Amino acid sequence: MDYATLYLIIAASALMAVAMIATFGLKGFTAWLDLKRAELDAHRQAPSPSANNRIEIADLKERIRKLEAIAAGVDL
Repeated sequence: MDYATLYLIIAASALMAVAMIATFGLKGFTAWLDLKRAELDAHRQAPSPSANNRIEIADLKERIRKLEAIAAGVDL
């Protein structure tokens, strides 16, 4: 076997290895993109808190603050 054939085999093997690595990398990247798309879709479908809920939460926080002040003996 001469050197030209040996170099040709090495070059073909290296090219196949690069092609395989690129293919697996591309598959992994597309799977990651699909995961991120699914996360974004789940986030879009999640209900956002309404104004009434935010007002109720603020009211409850105010009541807790007043009760804590009463428990600490502070006059409001």
